[in-house]
Amino acid sequence: MSDKEVILTQDGLKKLEDELENLKSVKRREVAERIKVAIGYGDISENSEYEDAKNEQAFIEGRIITLEKMLRNARIINNDDINTDIIGVGNTVLVEDLEFGDTMEYTIVGSAESDPLNNKISNESPVGKAIIGKQKGSVVDVNVPAGVIQYKIVDIKK
Repeated sequence: MSDKEVILTQDGLKKLEDELENLKSVKRREVAERIKVAIGYGDISENSEYEDAKNEQAFIEGRIITLEKMLRNARIINNDDINTDIIGVGNTVLVEDLEFGDTMEYTIVGSAESDPLNNKISNESPVGKAIIGKQKGSVVDVNVPAGVIQYKIVDIKK
């Protein structure tokens, strides 16, 4: 991961900080104990439990480094900075699909905290890019692999 700015909401910041704390204080100890137990089984050259524990340790250490870098390069979007006139990171937006009439509600977040299954979409996603900077009532074209979808922005909330 480069030193790219990471845009986070207050909730996203808290989740990353909590994950980092859990990895450092809980997961590191757990995997160290697993390694210790596996070493107690004897020859580590053919010890799958030792190998698994070492792989998990490498993953945890890599994730810690990634999280620390993300937090160092974070730009936090405070709730007070969120505008309901123009869409930006932190807004919750109600959009209507003009072809089918379906409405969807999305929260615009930075890529580090996107979670499409929970309607948190990245400002870098096709929908996010299309609606950032737009106002209520605007109609936007969203380029997707299947073509173009037109959305009307119905509402903008904090």
